[in-house]
Amino acid sequence: MQEYEIRYQQWLESDLVDEATKEELRSIADDKKEIEERFYRDLEFGTGGLRGVMAAGTNRMNIYTVRRATQGLANYLLTKDPNTAQMGVAIAYDSRNNSPLFAQASAEVLNGNGIKTYVFESLRPTPELSFAVRTLGCKSGIVITASHNPSKYNGYKAYWDDGCQVLAPMDHEIIDEVDKVDMFDGVKVMPRQEAEEKGLYHVLGEELDKQFIDAVTKVIIDPETLKKTASGLRIVYTPLHGAGLMPVTRALKQCGFTDVTVVPEQAQPDGNFPTASYPNPEDIKVFSLAIELGKKIDADILIATDPDADRMGIVVKSDKGYVPFTGNMVGVLFAAYILDARKKTGNLPADSFIVKTIVSTEMIRALTDEYNVELREVLTGFKYIGEQMTKSETEGGTYLFGFEESYGYLTGMHARDKDSVNAVLLVSELAAYYKSIGMNLVDAMNALYEKYGYYKETQVSLAFEGIEGVQKIRDIMDTLRGNAKPSYGGKKVLEIKDYKDGDCDGLPASNVLRFILEDNCWICVRPSGTEPKIKFYFGVKGSSEEDALSIIEDLKKDTVDEFRE
Repeated sequence: MQEYEIRYQQWLESDLVDEATKEELRSIADDKKEIEERFYRDLEFGTGGLRGVMAAGTNRMNIYTVRRATQGLANYLLTKDPNTAQMGVAIAYDSRNNSPLFAQASAEVLNGNGIKTYVFESLRPTPELSFAVRTLGCKSGIVITASHNPSKYNGYKAYWDDGCQVLAPMDHEIIDEVDKVDMFDGVKVMPRQEAEEKGLYHVLGEELDKQFIDAVTKVIIDPETLKKTASGLRIVYTPLHGAGLMPVTRALKQCGFTDVTVVPEQAQPDGNFPTASYPNPEDIKVFSLAIELGKKIDADILIATDPDADRMGIVVKSDKGYVPFTGNMVGVLFAAYILDARKKTGNLPADSFIVKTIVSTEMIRALTDEYNVELREVLTGFKYIGEQMTKSETEGGTYLFGFEESYGYLTGMHARDKDSVNAVLLVSELAAYYKSIGMNLVDAMNALYEKYGYYKETQVSLAFEGIEGVQKIRDIMDTLRGNAKPSYGGKKVLEIKDYKDGDCDGLPASNVLRFILEDNCWICVRPSGTEPKIKFYFGVKGSSEEDALSIIEDLKKDTVDEFRE
């Protein structure tokens, strides 16, 4: 009998596994492949936490894998800081199926270990969890979400006392603790009622919401101008069945945006995401209902946030119709607006800095060079941007803005994770300002291209599911490491940066390859940390938009096509 078959039988025979779970497992008794997929390994508690398909099994997201992860986290917290029990852990969750269940399971384990918990009364955005950890002085935080993944997924992210996702070496130390935990016998659980009676379980609601909204609205760049322009902007907003509805609409109203229409079909939380099977604002298809509504009411800008409301995407009205913006375009717009406004008001300190990830646009460098502002580059993952923010509090430096191409942005120091509520306010402020001077955001972006050059970027993801998929992704990375071409798309390779061993550009170890090409072009390749995908990123600078797009197509054809199945 194979190891995965032994595990399967153990779950069926254990008194600690509930009957509904056993019934689900019995239903796959004749499907050996499915049993193997569910039990061939433990669902990996990676550097960001858990993420997987919801189902019974050791390699799936369920109440047992969540409890095990939380017990490992609890063990680590109690060992790391004797004040953990009193400081407590904040817990939030989004609209996904089973998110409230997994949040409750996490609280029960923490309470079972004598640790206080602060659990939101209902779904909240991920950045509010980061804010709560900092505001309440918690030792850690947990958010139950799978971000923008399809509905069959859920996940679990762990945060540290600064409100940032756990970083090395703590992430690996927590993983080690989780690996030591027996999924059933090693987990301590305390029911909610008992925890409440012992003063361990606390509910978060309106008071924390108000503090969060107030903090977000304070990072408006030019409040005086906004007072004159906000009411003139017509916005269509969709939370994509997620956690953004309350905080986004409330923040917009508080800042004077009165002409806001929510896409009705996507307003209410729904973990099945009935109108957006892939609820990712990077995907133009999720905007179909917003575009339809926008045309009806002649909206100036369409805005979408993902299920846990940390990412934001936009589509902008122009004389050519509604135009989607990439995360890189939005990041450049934000940076240009922030730098220009601060310079005009004399509020651009000499130690100012902006942070971007290594897979985000190089156009940002042209801006920071002009304004003589430091540009810091970090690995993919907003936790590395958060790390730079936290460092600035002790080592000096004025944080202005951080972003990643995957639609994540943050101004202000109120959180340590990307914040779509913050981003919605900022993009609305920009759109309102440009409308007041007879321009739209497409005009503004074109002006930046004319000034700094035609930088264009794109990303291609190849998905490989299951056990074979894991190996396929490894094979692709090995091929690129061992058999790189001398040129791609006609552009000579000048340098290959391999971040695997952690001695490249002073950044931590990560399974990432970056190809520096001639003529300001580059390619970056990495396995996704949250999905069964390998991602290829491309960046170029062309003499025109058409030239830049043509170069990108040549790079894609010469890089990705050979690895497609």
